[in-house]
Amino acid sequence: MTHDSERPADRVTRRKFLLTSGAIGAAGLAGCAGGGDEATDTPEPSGDGGSSDGSGGSSGDGSDSSDGSDGSSSSPNEPSLLTGEGSSTVYPIANKGASYWNGNAPPSDGEYWGSNDEGSVPGWSEIETDQHLADYFASQYGFEPTGERSNPPYRATIGLSHSGTGCEAVTDGLVDIGNSSGPITAELGWSEEKRDEEVVDHVLGRDGQPIVVSRDIYDAGIDQLTAEQVRKIYQDEITNWSEIGGPDQEIFCIGRAVGSGTDTSFRLNMLGDAEAEMPGVDTRQGQNQGVAQLVRQNEGAIAYMALAFTGEQVQPIALEFDGTVYQTSKDAENTIFDSSYPLNRDLHMYTKITEETPSGTDNREGAFMRMFLTQFGQRVFVEDNNYIPLPTADLEAELEKLPDTA
Repeated sequence: MTHDSERPADRVTRRKFLLTSGAIGAAGLAGCAGGGDEATDTPEPSGDGGSSDGSGGSSGDGSDSSDGSDGSSSSPNEPSLLTGEGSSTVYPIANKGASYWNGNAPPSDGEYWGSNDEGSVPGWSEIETDQHLADYFASQYGFEPTGERSNPPYRATIGLSHSGTGCEAVTDGLVDIGNSSGPITAELGWSEEKRDEEVVDHVLGRDGQPIVVSRDIYDAGIDQLTAEQVRKIYQDEITNWSEIGGPDQEIFCIGRAVGSGTDTSFRLNMLGDAEAEMPGVDTRQGQNQGVAQLVRQNEGAIAYMALAFTGEQVQPIALEFDGTVYQTSKDAENTIFDSSYPLNRDLHMYTKITEETPSGTDNREGAFMRMFLTQFGQRVFVEDNNYIPLPTADLEAELEKLPDTA
């Protein structure tokens, strides 16, 4: 069995980065509602929330501090474009949020925002405003509502790369928000003290990182493994499915790219060290979408990935840790959809502490993130993408990190 070498992830080198209107993305639907169990296999991007080229440059109060030459607002009196980049795991949440934000649906919509005779969006009872979607959240920070569909007070755009490059991009001032599915301390090798000096860590949801197998292996009866068996597969100590009760089939072991938050979290949670060696890996993919495609197309495959990308051909399996079996059903007593699952990890949006924004989060960023930290946001952007919503206490703690509303 041959193994690929582990190469450092590509670094962000340009201020203007290529956004993802043409990339294979994840669920960020501007024209149709995202569904929980339907956001499976390989979700596609709408392109609506992540199709504009531009970069950040926050003045700290939401006003445009640029000269308009970098793709930000062309008027000094208008708030600048809000930009984000990073993890393909966080991408379904962030990009779908940007799509909804840019759509700025009216309160009479009922499907994307507000209510009508046919129904209402989740959590509408705690909102009940006569403002459009982005207008509502932005006006809490003093931005002027437009009152127009598809014309938010400022636009948001999300780029797709890796957790490591997202962390680098925000700390280098290339984007406003760095999306990461691994902690920045592990992604950049920082201490917790440096993290607290440099950025604010916003957690908007959680992922119960599953282990998945190809359809042929699942149908052959491998619907549960122990954590120790998974460790031995990735450390090249188990190489054939017959060694653990499966068919006489060589294991095709898939990993995420080094530098991705999914890879970092897997090594931390499964192997106990973000730098742990994984000689059993046969190939690596830079994005969750690529991992899902490899699992669908190859027999004997096993992989670790984000929950949002699982499906009929990319089957998550139950895992036993220290005598407790975590099932793949949301209704099970112990489930991979719960924060107690050992491979559970936070989904981060990092903002940068600067002299202009000593609190680390400006008003544009605060308004955008507040949208996710509501019952509406947790259901539509987190849970409907197959991720785990935050409990009430955690939501309240995250809201405390945002600037005060007007």
